[in-house]
Amino acid sequence: MIELFIRGVLFGLAIAAPVGPIGLLCIRRTITDGRIAGFISGLGAATADALYGSIAALGLQALSLWLLGISPILRIVGGVALLWIGLTTMLARPQPIVAQPEPTKRGLLGAYVSTLFLTLTNPATILIFTVIFAGLGLSAGAGGWAGLALVAGVALGSALWWTILSGGVGFVRGRVTPPMLQVINVVSGLIIGGFGVAALVVG
Repeated sequence: MIELFIRGVLFGLAIAAPVGPIGLLCIRRTITDGRIAGFISGLGAATADALYGSIAALGLQALSLWLLGISPILRIVGGVALLWIGLTTMLARPQPIVAQPEPTKRGLLGAYVSTLFLTLTNPATILIFTVIFAGLGLSAGAGGWAGLALVAGVALGSALWWTILSGGVGFVRGRVTPPMLQVINVVSGLIIGGFGVAALVVG
């Protein structure tokens, strides 16, 4: 089971590492609000991955089929949310970077919930875990504690990636000037909005 847990950590790193809309949100929030806000944002995505992984590990087929059945609706909702986030990011007025911002509980909760929600709008993640289980010789729902150990490893690997990303960006955030932040806002807003358009087109 320890071997499966370690493999799960590696899978979690591999799943989280590609820079998509969540990664961009994490990077921007780390720059504007500090590394804690960036890490909490990534933790929301890690939680969603763990939830979908648990559904696959426990073999909850009825719930899996229902989520996959409404995936077009969830994709549209997620696409609209990404468009809104992209637009507000582009229009955000850059402020001088505060060396050690004091994150509020409300702000951190909002950062966590937003990325949790956005990641949950892609229930196809369940299929990714099903494929991973099959590749390791575990049938979804039949893996028992072994499957849950794998999911726990994935969650830890994902959280580890967000720790590395927010920590790395936080290390250089003090060098970001307001003009640079303006460019970051526009570029990241355009890319995030592009992901939203892609989600709506596919949906």
